[in-house]
Amino acid sequence: MQEEADVIVSAIIAKWSAGFARLDAAALSSLYSRNAFFFGSNPKLYRGRDGVADYFDGLPRWRSPSVSFSDVACAHVTPEAVNMAAIASFDLGEEAPPLSVKITWIIVREDGDWKIASHHVSSRVPLI
Repeated sequence: MQEEADVIVSAIIAKWSAGFARLDAAALSSLYSRNAFFFGSNPKLYRGRDGVADYFDGLPRWRSPSVSFSDVACAHVTPEAVNMAAIASFDLGEEAPPLSVKITWIIVREDGDWKIASHHVSSRVPLI
């Protein structure tokens, strides 16, 4: 089961990274569940694919953004759900400083495909 979780997460990370490099809100939102909860880099909770698309449409239009994932950990919670935790490091070019955050996803099987049902990022800097 661990090998399957690794394959699922690797595939979504590859699609997510490619979509982010193009700032393609439609491609990115297609990776999410129709009932997704999304906490990104601002305090607002975005809901569903339309909310996810709104989040990505609202980002600055950096010329050549990229993201890399490290310290990826994943595991099946059930046969229909996978937990993922990682560090996401964003390179936004000369237009913005690099950004590195903790990221977690809950990935579920929906309509025969794997979709992100919950997305949460948080600071790597201790808050307390």
